[in-house]
Amino acid sequence: MQPPDDTEVTLFCDLSALTSAQRQRHRELALQLRPRVARFVELADGYRARFDGNVDESLAEFCELEQLCCPFFSLKRRGDGAASELEVTGPGDVKPFIRAEFGIADADLQHD
Repeated sequence: MQPPDDTEVTLFCDLSALTSAQRQRHRELALQLRPRVARFVELADGYRARFDGNVDESLAEFCELEQLCCPFFSLKRRGDGAASELEVTGPGDVKPFIRAEFGIADADLQHD
């Protein structure tokens, strides 16, 4: 028999880690970026978003702010210009949390 796992991670966004101006900017960036997602791909421990068009600057700023309030996310930007992607992964049972946070519906998912 194995001992209980004491390394369970609590998943929650700490919006107090952002100033009021940063929270507003985070919301603005999320509203700009979400319609630019061409597709989401499910990964073993999260999701990858592929964006239409050049979102490099907005995506970099979004990731910086997202990491402040959700440090348990691993955010990896790949590509540039019209081929930008963002992988959002994390520990434990993070996938339902990512789906809720990023508004990912079943119809949004594509499989490679």
